[in-house]
Order: sequence, then structure tokens, then C-alpha cells
Amino acid sequence: MKKIIIASIFMISGFLNAQNFQGMAVYESKTSTADFMKGMSGNRDMTPEMHKQIEERMKKMFERTFVLNFDKSASIYKEEEKLDAPGQQGGGRMMMSMMGGGGTHYKNAKDKQYIVDKEFFGKEFLIKDSLPKYNWKLEGESKQIGNYTCFKATAVVKVSESDFRNFRFRNNNNAAKEGEKKAETVKDTTKAKKTNFTDDWEMPKENVITAWYCPEIPVNQGPENYWGLPGLILEVNDGKTVILCSKLVLNSKDKVEIKPVSKGKVVTQKEFDETVKKKMEEMREMNSGPGSGNRMQFRMGR
Repeated sequence: MKKIIIASIFMISGFLNAQNFQGMAVYESKTSTADFMKGMSGNRDMTPEMHKQIEERMKKMFERTFVLNFDKSASIYKEEEKLDAPGQQGGGRMMMSMMGGGGTHYKNAKDKQYIVDKEFFGKEFLIKDSLPKYNWKLEGESKQIGNYTCFKATAVVKVSESDFRNFRFRNNNNAAKEGEKKAETVKDTTKAKKTNFTDDWEMPKENVITAWYCPEIPVNQGPENYWGLPGLILEVNDGKTVILCSKLVLNSKDKVEIKPVSKGKVVTQKEFDETVKKKMEEMREMNSGPGSGNRMQFRMGR
């Protein structure tokens, strides 16, 4: 068994030393919809049929396929191209972008920079920023992913406020306390009657990430913004979203040009997050009031 692994490493090292080395990895991304459905279940105006319909649409929205093309120092990560399903145009695309998809995600490990294009409310943005610094803790645990032996690494990372996959549903005790505080501070009875389903959501500041990397493929790349391990990352789990490699091809004859896109208003990640946060606050105010939660939920389901 050791001889096979060693031979495999030597063979892959040969690929890496090749002048035009390139690899391709397909990842399946799945995000749990439990928190989102909990937030919607409190709406009395929603029928069981509507609840089921929204749950099915959100499940499809949260199960997607991405392709990572990489060389020795850079990569591009993009959602697999497919025909839009009915109702996925316009607002559907915006929601996909807010759920971690959309655009081309370029990472350059040598320059420690990433560039990704995002569309938000009809405007095109080009996010340029430094790659996050992960303080990876290398664990001793290992497991097989396909034919590859992978090793576990963990890190505590700051979450992106523009990625709605990071939302968590408040527990009942916290929600009750928040409700009491709001009731005490609101004097206007008409305002007190206003409700919004996002009041029961919260955005954590940090997430614990578990990654599984493969030293047999010694490139420090991975899906989305994940990088910096001594081997290609084949699986990532943040407790809510799981990204798992389902296919891996090394040194295919079909080469892909690995370069960043250049179209869109150039902003930093912080500036883009602030833009999204401001717009969502505006929407929150517009949709406040009896029955408003149902309207917003239905838009999300489309």
C-alpha cells in the first residue's frame, strides 16, 4: 500500500513539474435549509402547500455544482453552466449570488489575492481583495475521499456578511429576550405591530471550518476562498454548508485559461458587504408590517 501511495506521489509530482500542469475538480455544494424554513414556519399566513413549495425551491437553490480549474499557483472556481429553470432569471440569479454562487472566483496563491464578479440588484461588482489568512490546525485524522487519502484540518474564520448561507435561526430563548427588549423600547403601537421574518435570524461573526486536504496533490488550492493547506482541499464543512469533490482530473489535454474577469465596479469585500447590508436593510423596512414576511419569503422561493 505504501509503495502505491509513493508511486502515486511521484507520478503527480511529475505532473506538477510539467510546464503546462493543470487540474480540474468538480464540487457538489449542499446547504441545509433547516434554519431558513424555521424562520418561515412562524408565518401564520403561509399554507402548508406554500411552505412545501418554498422548501423544494430552496433545496434546489442550495444544491449546486461547481468546477475548480487550477494550476500550480492560481485557480478559477465557477458554477457549472446549465439552463436556467423557470423563475431563476433576475431575482433568482441575485439570490444565487448571495448564496455563495454567481460569477467567476479567481484565486492567486502566489500573489495572495482573489477576484470575483458578483451581480447584485442589476449592478455588476468586481470584488478585489487579499486572500483570507487561515490559521489551519492540522489534525491527525484521515479518511478516504474517492481514491485519495485526505487529512483533517480545522480553522476559525470570519464570516462574510454578504453570504446568506451564514444566517442562523435564533434559539427560542434568545428570540424571546430580543422580543422583550423590542417591546420595551417601542412606544408607537403601530410600529409595534410591524413584523419581519428576518428578525428571527442572526449572522454569526465566526464559523468553525473543517477541511479535508490531499497531500498527494500538493497545490494549496480549494473551493471558494479556501486555500493554504499542503494539498488540494477536497471537502469543506462549516456546519451548514458541505462542499465535496466528486470528480478529479489531472493534466487533461483540454486546457482552460486561468485568469480573472475584469468587468464590474471594483470594490473590496468589505465595501461589497456594506452595499448588500444597506440594501437588505432598505428591503427590510419596505417589507415590515403584517403579512410582509410572507411576501418576502415568496420572493426568496422564486
